[in-house]
Amino acid sequence: MTRTFEFLNQIKRHNNREWFANHRALYEVSYNEVINLADQLIGEMNLHDHIETLSGKRSVYRIYRDVRFSKDQIPYKTNWGGRVKRATAALRGGYYYQIEPGNSFVMGGFFGPNSQDLLHIRKQIAQYSEPLREILESNDFKDFFGMLIGNQLKTTPRGFGRGHPDIDLLRYKQFLLKHSFKDDQVLGSDFVKIVSYSFKQMRPFLDYMSEILTTDLNGRSLINSN
Repeated sequence: MTRTFEFLNQIKRHNNREWFANHRALYEVSYNEVINLADQLIGEMNLHDHIETLSGKRSVYRIYRDVRFSKDQIPYKTNWGGRVKRATAALRGGYYYQIEPGNSFVMGGFFGPNSQDLLHIRKQIAQYSEPLREILESNDFKDFFGMLIGNQLKTTPRGFGRGHPDIDLLRYKQFLLKHSFKDDQVLGSDFVKIVSYSFKQMRPFLDYMSEILTTDLNGRSLINSN
């Protein structure tokens, strides 16, 4: 990732099309480094999960910003990011990684559940929150992720009482985990394995969320009933 850091540091200082055109070779080297990382990551993750994303090229996001409807007309992102998607309807949740000097991290979970899924998650939590609380309050979880993050309602979600004992969880609109990396980790030779391991640490949470999203309130499979 050495050349990638070089490219990202440069594009942060010279974020314009003229500089980019004159240094496209550096961009290509960085792009290929990240694609190679993503290819290796998919291979590593398929050792402990079932991944739908077929290649690094399909994983990595474009460096170009969509500025059509933005007041900020800076043309390029200053980081590389990408996602890795889990396979089959039974395995829910997504994985995201970002590479940026001083701000590299992985994130996973549920970035934008639709209204139907969000209501179902809330009903499941309201009915029995203990399994989720055990995950979130475990020492391993706290040491690695700190806490559950994501956008929350400032008020009580419709259909749930303000005094519900799990209102702190029911207010979430996103359900996300994040783990950050130091630059020397990103530049190290074992970074792919570190990222894969970090995603693997999300599995208790993702497995729980997958289970409640694919079963009704009585524990019957919603996949088999469709």
